[in-house]
Parts: sequence; C-alpha cells; structure tokens
Amino acid sequence: MASHHCALTSRALWSAFIPARTSPLTVPTFLAPCLAQRSNFSTTTPVRSKIGSAPLSLPPDVTFTITPTSVTSASRTSPRNAAGSSVEITGPQGKLSLSIPSYMSIEVDEEKRTRTLRIQDADERKQREMWGTVRAYLANHILGVSEGHTAILRLVGVGYRATVENKAITKSPAYDGQKFVSLKVGYSHPIELGIPVGVKASTPQPTRILLEGTEREVVMQFAAEIRAWRKPEPYKGKGIFVNGETIKLKAKKIK
Repeated sequence: MASHHCALTSRALWSAFIPARTSPLTVPTFLAPCLAQRSNFSTTTPVRSKIGSAPLSLPPDVTFTITPTSVTSASRTSPRNAAGSSVEITGPQGKLSLSIPSYMSIEVDEEKRTRTLRIQDADERKQREMWGTVRAYLANHILGVSEGHTAILRLVGVGYRATVENKAITKSPAYDGQKFVSLKVGYSHPIELGIPVGVKASTPQPTRILLEGTEREVVMQFAAEIRAWRKPEPYKGKGIFVNGETIKLKAKKIK
C-alpha cells in the first residue's frame, strides 16, 4: 500500500513540473527570427555604377581610337576572359593603349566629344566590378596623354638628399640612356634606383623629387619603390613622403 502511494505521488510531481508531450512548444520572442526561414536581407535591385556610367570627356588635342578584336583571336579564349576591343589614346604627351573585356562596349558621341562605357549584364557582379575600374583606367590614360601625371616626394630627415645621375656605380642601365635616382637617406652607401621607361625624374630641391610620366601606374609604382627605402616613422616624423602624405606623431615611450 505504501509503494502504491509513493508511485502516485511521484507521478503527480512529474505531471506538475513536466508539461505534457502533446502541449505545443513555445519559443521565446528573441529566438523567433533565428528559427524562421532564411530570406534575403536586401530587397533592392543592384545599383548601376556611378563611376562606370559617367561619360569620358576628350580634350580637343586627344584622339580616341577603338579597334574591334578579331573573331579568330576571341574564339581561342573563354567568353568570360576573352579580350574585347582595343582602345588607343593619343595626345601631346604620348600614346597609350588599353584592352577592354568582351562584355564591355563604348558609345561614341562626336558632337559632345564624349565616350561612355557600357556593360552587357548589370546583374553580374564581375561586370559591375570591372565597369568602374576600366573607366578609371581610361580616364587616367586621357589625362596622361594630355597633361601627364606627376608625383612629388619629400625627403624629411637630417642629411637626407636626392640627386639624378646619368650613371650608377652599383647598377648597370637596363636600356640606353637610362638615368638613376641616387638617395642619401641614412645608409652607409647611396641608394641607386633606375628610372623606368616613360618616367622623367628631376630634383628641384635637394630634398624634393619630381616624377613625371604619361602612365599613372608606372609613375606611382616608382614613387612607391623610392618611398620603401625610408617609410615615414611616427616618432620623429622622418622618412620619404609621397604627394600630400602625412603621418600622426606618437608620444615617446618613457621607461
């Protein structure tokens, strides 16, 4: 009799604290979004590239020539990586060329002297990414052949000097007539760097280097190579600064 009474008591306690299996499962409010079916957070349509769709204005003394690619050369590669038309831009400073992808086209407006870049499918991410990039390359080429690109390097430090030499002691010229930038930036020997093709270097002041060229990538790459020998440091503010580059000074560590 005592065992039967204990069984009834345990069953009553079990039903009091444990809900029945048939009762619906309640979920806290803050967990409801996690258990809901996954959906897209963004419902807006892809936005057209503001940079890529902007028209390119041509100066009066710049010619913009588009040469379509041949069918035989385009069929050798996949359509995704196939090269499209070739653009040749000529101006007073020189001539530059660029190959655009096959999914891009250029609209010509002779009255306004503008060129507008278009893509085939604005919903494809790869095309949208390259749209503004190719347009920026074309804009840099137009500016390069008309006015040219420049980079000014400032040498900040005691005894820092730079000169442009016709010959180098530690390096041999890579092409005929190559000049070299010689740096004195705290090493036991001068640093000699060969000037690339298409870049003109001069030193208006002993602590200034002026780089000029038609292709912006080549000019800025050579400026980065010069800067790498003395990167600006944050304690004394010494180093080689490119264009308007600045650095925030740190407080000295006191032991």
